Amino acid sequence: MAVLDEKVAIVTGSARGIGRATAELLAEHGAKVLVNDLDGDVAEEASNEIPGETVAFAGDLTQDGVPDRMVQRAVDEWGRLDIVVNNAGYTRDAPIHKMSDEAFQAMLDIHNVVPFRVLRAAAPHLREPAKQEREEGREVFRKVVNVSSISGTMGNAGQANYSSGKAGVVGLTKTLAKEWGQFKINVNAVAFGFIETRLTAPKEDSNVMEIGGEKVQLGIPEQLRGMGAMLIPLGRPGTPEEAAGGVFFLCSPWSNFVHGQVLNVTGGQFSGMTT
Repeated sequence: MAVLDEKVAIVTGSARGIGRATAELLAEHGAKVLVNDLDGDVAEEASNEIPGETVAFAGDLTQDGVPDRMVQRAVDEWGRLDIVVNNAGYTRDAPIHKMSDEAFQAMLDIHNVVPFRVLRAAAPHLREPAKQEREEGREVFRKVVNVSSISGTMGNAGQANYSSGKAGVVGLTKTLAKEWGQFKINVNAVAFGFIETRLTAPKEDSNVMEIGGEKVQLGIPEQLRGMGAMLIPLGRPGTPEEAAGGVFFLCSPWSNFVHGQVLNVTGGQFSGMTT
């Protein structure tokens, strides 16, 4: 019997990168996983490639009603919800004096508002079963893992918008931990450092994503990539699989008494990458 057998998980932004690695790891250990991405074709492809029981859900989670439909899709498919991983996100970097209102708001929307809406939609499916279990004298733990960043906990030059959104994730996590602890819903966050993904790849013309018809440049300058590795005591960036390991721990029974915490997954780095 696998450790997550019969558990149902939602992982947002899970067709690529850390989200994909997380979905694969949860599925490997028995969970049924909803795979989410903006791009429906990519979401379906990832869902089909991940061994285990999965379902794809395509949609822009920043749009009204989409988080609710995503949660309902998982519940309609499997009849329950046990794990929510709020991972979806991207970056739009600029120094504050060159940052537009739109760029600032976009980062708050995807990194802070979306997790709030996802968890609000998930609340009945996490809380109501727990009430009955409590009346029966049973403890059944459910899991919420919100993805933050050391940019949110330490700040980072050029990322006033992203850092603000990720700092908000910490406040949301700690508040829900206080609200939902009575229902045995562990609410924690991971703060990632330099992980090799599209967001930290070299800033090249080909490294873009399309959101609402607009192409958004991803990546960081090569000079900063080199500096980032120098700040990590382990001597290199992490892999998506290593990042997923931290998330998996917080989704597992071994984290049942870990609550309201921010787990740093950084290779020992405890500062943002600065210019």
